[in-house]
Order: sequence, then C-alpha cells, then structure tokens
Amino acid sequence: MNELKKTVKGRVLVQGDEGFDEARTPWHLSVDQPVLAVVDAEDADDVAAVVSHARLHGLAVTAQASGHGASGDTEGAILLRTKRLGGVEISDGVARVGAGVQWGEVLAAAGPLGLTGLAGSSPVVSVTGYTLGGGLSWFSRKHGWASDSVRAFEAVDADGAGVRVTAESDPDLFWALRGGGGSFAVVTALEFDLHPAPFLYGGRMMWPADRAAAVFEAFKEVTAEAPDELTLWYDLLQIPGGPGLVALDVTYLGEHPGGLLRRFEKIDGVMGDSRGPLPVSALGSICDEPTDPAPVMGRCELLAELPDDVLFGEPMDPLISVQIRHLGGALARPAAGGGAAEPLAEPYSAYLLGIASEATAERIAGLGAALAPYASGRKPYSMLTAGERAASAFSGDALARLRDLKRARDPHGVIRANFPVDA
Repeated sequence: MNELKKTVKGRVLVQGDEGFDEARTPWHLSVDQPVLAVVDAEDADDVAAVVSHARLHGLAVTAQASGHGASGDTEGAILLRTKRLGGVEISDGVARVGAGVQWGEVLAAAGPLGLTGLAGSSPVVSVTGYTLGGGLSWFSRKHGWASDSVRAFEAVDADGAGVRVTAESDPDLFWALRGGGGSFAVVTALEFDLHPAPFLYGGRMMWPADRAAAVFEAFKEVTAEAPDELTLWYDLLQIPGGPGLVALDVTYLGEHPGGLLRRFEKIDGVMGDSRGPLPVSALGSICDEPTDPAPVMGRCELLAELPDDVLFGEPMDPLISVQIRHLGGALARPAAGGGAAEPLAEPYSAYLLGIASEATAERIAGLGAALAPYASGRKPYSMLTAGERAASAFSGDALARLRDLKRARDPHGVIRANFPVDA
C-alpha cells in the first residue's frame, strides 16, 4: 500500500491508520466492510491508478460513493471511494454527473429548467450506484428504469484504461452497465437524458393505523387504472415509541391529478395531507427519509399480485416501514436500446425495513414468508440487501450474458461489485 500512496493524489488509509474504520464504513451502518485499504479518489486518474495497481498485484477493487447498497462483500479488496468525483453539467436536456454526485444535486440543477432526472425517494443516494443497478424511480412508470436514460458512461476498465462507453463504441459493455451493476468497469461519470417536468404534483396523506385496510383497498382500486404519470406508494409506518400509521405517497407528472385520488379523499380520519404543487428539488420531502447513516436492514420482493389481508394479520414490530410500490407502465415494456435491467412483469413491489437487530431479522423473515405466495422470486438489482445474490435480479439469459462478459472483460476479477454477477 505504500506504493499506492505514492501513486494517487487522494487519501489512502490502511488498517491502523487514524480514520480507517470510519472511512470503510458504508451508509448502511449494519454492514461490515472488511477491506485492505480505502482510497478517496480525487479524479478519474486516481481511479485508473488504483485499478492498475490492483491488477498488477492480484487484488480486487470495489467502488462506492456512499454505501447505500452495501453488501459487505469486500474481503481482501481496496475500497475506492468516488464521492469526490463531483460536478453536474446540463446541456440540451442531457446531464453529465460525476460518480460522487447525489440525486439531490441533480434535481436542484434540473428543476429550474423544467426537467427532472429519474430519482428515487432519497436525495442523498448516489446517482451512479443507483443507476448501475437499474434505478427504480418515482417516474419509472412513465419513463422506465433510470438506466434506460443513460447515453454514455465514462469509466475505467479492468486493465486500468479510461474508456467512454456508448451503444456505438461498445454495445456489450453499454448493455451490461445499463442495470447490470458495477462488475464490469469503475464508472467515473454518467451522461443521461433528463425528462420534462414543467409541473409536478406530490405529497403524502396520513391516517392512523386503523385506516390501513381502507387505504389499502383504495390503493388496489386506483392503481388498477392509474395512468403512467401517476405513481402511488402505500406505507405502513411504525414510529419507534409512537403510534402506528398508514400513509399514501404520491407523485403526478402534471399540474393536478384531478379526481384520480378522490377515492382516498373519502377516507375519514386523515391526520395530515401535504399534497400540492412540488418543486422537483423537493422530491425527497415526500417520504422524508433519514439522510444520516443508519444501522438499518431490509428486504424487497416483487409481487405478482397484491395480498388480501397478510399485511394486517401480521404484527409489524419491530419494523419501521412496510412499503408497497405501484410499478407497471414503462417498467413493464422493453426499453429503447435495451439494457441488463429487464422489464418487470410484476405490478408491485414490497419493501420491509427496520433498525438492524435479531428481532428485526426474524420479523422480516416472517413477513417475507407470508408474502411468498404473492411474490415472483425476482428482486430489483438496486434493492438487493446483504446476503442476497445478483442471480435473483436477472433472467437466466441475461445472467448468462452478464457472466460471459465478466469473464471476457475481467478474467482476473479485478473489479468487484457490491453484488457480483459472477458469484
């Protein structure tokens, strides 16, 4: 590692150095990341130097901006932090962002232009890691996976060479990086299409937990006919030490959804309603998720159909959230240009979340088993959690193609994704 310290401009920390444990810790504080070293890359040249060093010495590199999707599969690897690779540039409706950029930065720049990126619920998630895993957005029902909007990747390949990857320059690698994860190259910047959002409506309605069944019935009814511009998420919430709640989170790509939400407005007992015109930059305020690192654990399932009563017959404690997302729309249709993130036949997803503990793990397993008759067995790659495998995110043909490409482009296993396709 002394040789590496002389090679890169950024900070290099190894076991015993002050700040090493803090530097190797991901946003998901419950995930341990044992690593040989941590490198804070200053620029793409640092990334190339680290990859070249790893290849020369038979080591592996795993890249991470924040660690929202950390798996802990880092034993013996150099953890390459890309958070200093910043910069947001927008021209003619196309954004170029560095690998360390978070979604909140993109939305703040795009919103005043009447545009939006395909962001998820949190403004502090890194654009690159999210997009490499497909990226399930508030606006995916209208515009598909976030990875479908990528035009180009700037990256360092397993030989340590800088490359620009497009559908024309390298169609196989371009296909894999559009939703196949970070097993194939270390991405240093992305270029992707932004989408029109001159008007955005959104917010949250909240009721006490005893309205959960009524809200769920309305959710099933409205999502069965919802236009692609409307996205609804149903949330059972348990505030630690507080009462149980049920929420409806909504976005609509337009000025107002008209009578589309009238079914929910008829449910009495509403405790709060923040719906209204929403700046794109305030998208993260809908769910208002914690942005500081936290020791959480979760599980996602894709649902072929919605359960009738399993959500209400099972105790929620000690979980803090059970979220059902409406999918469908563009997510169910093949994307122009294609990508490893395949269409989703499943119309809904369920995500279970709690503070990491043995009791939480048992509750997640129990509720997951109760949902099993309704689940397809597939999971979105970007929502895999520690202990899961990439194989559950892809069809057999797609997984075989990804593994073939990994063997061809990185036979020595220099680049290791959070959830490697070759595991």
